[in-house]
Amino acid sequence: MRNRRRVVALSCLAALGSILGLAFDSALAGETVPFSQAAFEAAQTSGKPILIEVSAPWCPICKTQKPILAKLAAEPRFKNLQIFDIDFDTQKPLLKRLNVRMQSTLIAYKGATEVGRSVGETQPEWIEGLVEKTL
Repeated sequence: MRNRRRVVALSCLAALGSILGLAFDSALAGETVPFSQAAFEAAQTSGKPILIEVSAPWCPICKTQKPILAKLAAEPRFKNLQIFDIDFDTQKPLLKRLNVRMQSTLIAYKGATEVGRSVGETQPEWIEGLVEKTL
């Protein structure tokens, strides 16, 4: 009887873990999240389309890019797109590692491979073209 309860309890926990994992993945897909090395590497390993957005709160170009990226991320074809935000003012070592010299830089990855990069772009069709390279 005790074993049956354990099996049922473990099954319930496993099911709950699966549901929460799916909810977490879908919550992150298409949304901008702060950059973390672990999450970035996990997205690369899983082959997800990835966009790194380097921005600063005082940057007018960055403010123009954000609604364009949000609109693209809401499109069904970009449903798996993972967008990571890097703060230009506070994450300097990361910028150096990624060879980023300016805010408003967008870096596109298809899994672990960088497939494109732009700096200061505000034309929706050009940004869309960059994001399409991640697919």
